[in-house]
Amino acid sequence: MTLLALTAFDDNYIWALTRGGSEAIIVDPGDAAPVLRAADAGLKPVAVLITHHHADHCGGLAELRRRWPELPVHAPADERIAVPTRTVADGERVSALGLEFQVLAVPGHTRSHIAFVSAGADSHLFCGDTLFSLGCGRLFEGTPAQMLASLDRLSALPDTTLVCCGHEYTLSNAAFALAVDPDNAALQERSSEAQRMRQQGSPTVPSTLASERACNPFLRVDQPAVIAAVTAAAGRAPTDRVDTFAELRRWKDGFRA
Repeated sequence: MTLLALTAFDDNYIWALTRGGSEAIIVDPGDAAPVLRAADAGLKPVAVLITHHHADHCGGLAELRRRWPELPVHAPADERIAVPTRTVADGERVSALGLEFQVLAVPGHTRSHIAFVSAGADSHLFCGDTLFSLGCGRLFEGTPAQMLASLDRLSALPDTTLVCCGHEYTLSNAAFALAVDPDNAALQERSSEAQRMRQQGSPTVPSTLASERACNPFLRVDQPAVIAAVTAAAGRAPTDRVDTFAELRRWKDGFRA
């Protein structure tokens, strides 16, 4: 399998997981144009996976369906996704291109957000805007407890799982992560690596879950260094790990590098 990152808008990625460079699973096509250009070059979409209702993740569906009326689309049950889809929920399975994906409910960024994770040694996690490299999504509809539970669930996946998130946010996330955890050697190395990749014009994702657990402060709310940084930033000690996460997310929301 080959993974392609199709760029869209300012910083979105539309993922295309292909077999032999032709048939492809398309993930979160917020804009149809990059997919249509890839199709003109030989890509053939055979299924679409949608993680949540935001337009930059599903806004291209109607145009793709006009091009391929029978194209299967798998999405969460949410009336805000206007194009007819096969709705899928937590624990269900989606099969495409000989792969099987488990559906995981990961509310927090939105109430109906889901993720798709493939089985096998080369597992791909399509997590939309729940988990980013070195960060996590804003809480538009969910609670801190919901988002932390969703991140805990993703963090429990195997080390080698590839984190295929929806945006190129790694450098801005790295600036915040280093403010929280400046002595983290793994984070320092990941930040330098991401800078090199962007200078070369390459995506900084996918990362691995092993890397995220080592570097991402939102997956490290139980670490003393993160708790100490949150305590200093908030002017008080957090009451529990949910409170640590909530204050960390609040800090990030107002952070300027």
